[in-house]
Amino acid sequence: MLLDDKDVRNYTDILNAFPDKREIIIKAIEFIYEKHKHQKRKSGEPYVNHPIEVAKILLDMNMDLETVIAGLLHDTLEDTDTTYEEIEGMFGKQVADIVNGVSKISKIKPKNIADPEVENYRKMLIAMSKDIRVIIVKLADRLHNMRTLHFLPKEKIIRIAKETMSIYAPIAHRLGMWDIKTELEDLCFMYLFPAEYEKVRKFVARSREALETYIKKYIIPPIKKELDRTGIKADIKYRSKHLYSIWQKTIRKGIKLEDVHDILGVRIIVNEVRDCYIVLGIVHNIFKPVPGKFDDYISLPKPNLYQSLHTTVIGPKGRMVEIQIRTYEMHERAEKGIAAHWAYKEGKKPKIKENFSWLQEIIENIKGSKNTADVINSIKENLFFEEVFVFTPAGDIVVLPAGATPVDFAYHIHTDIGNHCAGAKVNGRIVPLSYRLQQGDQVEILTHPHKKPNPQWLSFVVTSKAKNKIKQALNQEKKEKYRSQGVKLLEKLKERFNMPVENIVEMIKEKTRYVSEEDILINIAKGKLSIKQIINLLSPSEKKVKEEKPEGSLSIEDLKNVMYSVADCCKPVAGDKVYGVLTRLKGVVIHHEECPNLKYIKAKFPEKVLEVSWNAKGKFKARLKVLAKDRMGILSEITSVISEKGANIREAKAKSLTTGIALMDFIIDVRDKDHLNSIISAIREVENVEECGRVFT
Repeated sequence: MLLDDKDVRNYTDILNAFPDKREIIIKAIEFIYEKHKHQKRKSGEPYVNHPIEVAKILLDMNMDLETVIAGLLHDTLEDTDTTYEEIEGMFGKQVADIVNGVSKISKIKPKNIADPEVENYRKMLIAMSKDIRVIIVKLADRLHNMRTLHFLPKEKIIRIAKETMSIYAPIAHRLGMWDIKTELEDLCFMYLFPAEYEKVRKFVARSREALETYIKKYIIPPIKKELDRTGIKADIKYRSKHLYSIWQKTIRKGIKLEDVHDILGVRIIVNEVRDCYIVLGIVHNIFKPVPGKFDDYISLPKPNLYQSLHTTVIGPKGRMVEIQIRTYEMHERAEKGIAAHWAYKEGKKPKIKENFSWLQEIIENIKGSKNTADVINSIKENLFFEEVFVFTPAGDIVVLPAGATPVDFAYHIHTDIGNHCAGAKVNGRIVPLSYRLQQGDQVEILTHPHKKPNPQWLSFVVTSKAKNKIKQALNQEKKEKYRSQGVKLLEKLKERFNMPVENIVEMIKEKTRYVSEEDILINIAKGKLSIKQIINLLSPSEKKVKEEKPEGSLSIEDLKNVMYSVADCCKPVAGDKVYGVLTRLKGVVIHHEECPNLKYIKAKFPEKVLEVSWNAKGKFKARLKVLAKDRMGILSEITSVISEKGANIREAKAKSLTTGIALMDFIIDVRDKDHLNSIISAIREVENVEECGRVFT
């Protein structure tokens, strides 16, 4: 399609930014005009205006061509009939991968940071780690949506603003994208706390003029005069704190708006790093510095790579003024964050692993974790934490969450150092392992090859990495202890059966549901598999309680009346779909098709699984689980129903939970599957029973 002059004016800035790539940009814009042609935004304007504005935001960040094109196309996979292959064919794999990553993030609909869809967060963060441009496009998309949020229903506005404040503003902060972070926070502030927002806005509007006059008259002139005298070239600017940060300061310090005096701050931007420190000396010669109000983020950059000198001085009339001193490169990085590093135009990727190790830390902690709390804690820890800077004995900087201990430090350096941590020195002095590290501490970890993690460490470490590694080590130690105890107990049976422990274990595997040597030894040590049970299993001549077995026949292909036994793990009954498993000692064992052990054998040893035809009658054991609202007499009513249906109860267990729920477990004798189903239906009719079902384990 051909675009008219009005359309072209809409994206002139994008064309001008990449003059030698006009053809591919026009191709992308024609593509989205075609794909979104029947779509409108809630404001009534053509939908295509949104991706064009997203691309312009990315252009303001100085992003590369692939990212800007991905910004144009970012909604096509989710909202149109476009395919990944179509984008890849027309615009290349990089663009297609970014758009695909953004589409996956768009599916995340968390209620709040404490209740996210953990798997979606996992995918989002892993996508970020593969190509950070995915989240940069998503942040640009979210920023434009926040700018136009007022067209949506109030409930949706609140939900999106909370999500933005909980997730996207912190991510922008951790990526060092100050411009994006502050605008997102102020927009969220406006929608979530409109009265407070308006109060702060009016206060800043009233105060700004007087503060500007003060800075222009009393602060900037003496600094400029001295810089001119020393020949240092610098730009001196002032900037206003964003509204949300002012409001947060009043809450954090418990003060009134009228007591906030640093609404405006002075920023001095120079060419060289050495000039930063010279300017700092000049400023401190002119104005008295406030003790404890100096931070050197040049020598100790923040985790998001922010660098600057911060100092607060007392100006004329006793006013405190914050002054930031940085180079032009630092300034660009402070405003744009990761986007300021971008080197794709030169064919190089930013060093994400080196520059954003916190992201890799999250990925390492959540990749294999199935524990919801672990994933949430890792995300919170790495997105929201206040940091402490400490040093290794070699002088390398390590950034940890505030409150971190020497044990956290040890695991940050290497898992083996953590696992063998025997003590710690901080600034040359022995300290407890629970010591909370302070800014600038030099930390040395003392190790010993026989030292192991202590369970008490879990009560004071703060990083997810340390917690996970300690738990893994403790679990492994416990397993090894159980394994050793299991071997010792089996040693007692060597003479009885005249065979080594390894052979005894193999025979137990044949006759039970256990699938590994480790499982057997651990359960022997725990007492779940007793020596007496093992003797009964392995001694056919020993006297055992005679079990009434069902009568019937088993056929395999052309073979009739094959010898068989019924698996006790899944307890199949007549009428079930079953399979036979060929064993060395028991011949063919019948398993229900839903049996977990059968599924495992099918996957690992498919040659042992046989299709069979089973005709049987008699009594069959079946296991039922019942979930009910707890009340007086409910167990009695359920057992009565089972008896009335002509079934014998072999075993019954019941447990009442503090939540008011009763859990019941029955093993009963039934004639066949139909008889069993009629019992399940009858139990479900009992008042307050919420669920009743068969169990195959």
